[in-house]
Amino acid sequence: MLREIAGQPLIGRVYEGVRSSPLLNDVIVATDSDEIMRLCRLHGWNCCMTSAAHRSGTERVHEISSSVAADVYLNVQGDEPLTRTEHIASLLDLMKDPNVQVGTLKTPAPTEDIDNPNAVKVVTDAVGRALYFSRATIPFDRDGAGPSYFKHLGFYAYRKAALERFCALPESSLERSERLEQLRFLENGIPIHVAETLYDTVGVDTEEDLRRVEEILRRRET
Repeated sequence: MLREIAGQPLIGRVYEGVRSSPLLNDVIVATDSDEIMRLCRLHGWNCCMTSAAHRSGTERVHEISSSVAADVYLNVQGDEPLTRTEHIASLLDLMKDPNVQVGTLKTPAPTEDIDNPNAVKVVTDAVGRALYFSRATIPFDRDGAGPSYFKHLGFYAYRKAALERFCALPESSLERSERLEQLRFLENGIPIHVAETLYDTVGVDTEEDLRRVEEILRRRET
C-alpha cells in the first residue's frame, strides 16, 4: 500500500480515484496499519483505524458500518489504483434496486488474465447474478467453442443487513479453498448482483502487477 506508483503511494491513488466520484457522501481509508494511518494524516486523507483481527475487507467495512450510517457501503479494495468514477457509478446503479443486497463488477477478461490465478474470474446467470467466482479459468472450454471470459474487479456494494449477515456466518469451505471472501455469500444462498463495466483494472498483488499499472499510467499521460 505504501509503494509508489508513478510518483504516488498506491493507497493514495485508490483514495483519490474513489473520492473523484460525485456520488459518494464520504470516503474513508479503513486500515489496521499505523504506517498507513500516518501517511493518510500527512496527506489529509480521511482514515480510520480498525481492528487487526479482521480476516477480510468485508469484515473491516462492517466495523465502519457500526459507527457510520449509510444507505449503501462500498468496499474498494486498496490494491485498485486504476479506480474510476465509472466504477463507482456502475456499482451504485446496481443498488438502486432495494432488493439487491450485494453488488460487484466484472469486465471482459484480457487474454493475459484468463489463465492468471491472481485475476479472479466470474460467471453469471441470465439476469446478472453471480454463479461462481474462481481463480481457475471458468468456464472451461471443453470443445474449443471460445466462450466469453469475465474478470471480477475488486469493487463491492453492500446493504448493512448483508454486512451483518456475512459477519455472523463462519468462513465457508469454498471461501477457504479459493481465498475469495465473496464466496461466503454464495455458499450461504445470498445473491451477488454483477454489473459489467468496460473499464478494466489491475489489482496490484505482485511486482508484475505493479509494473503493468505503471505502464498503463504512462500511456494515459502521453
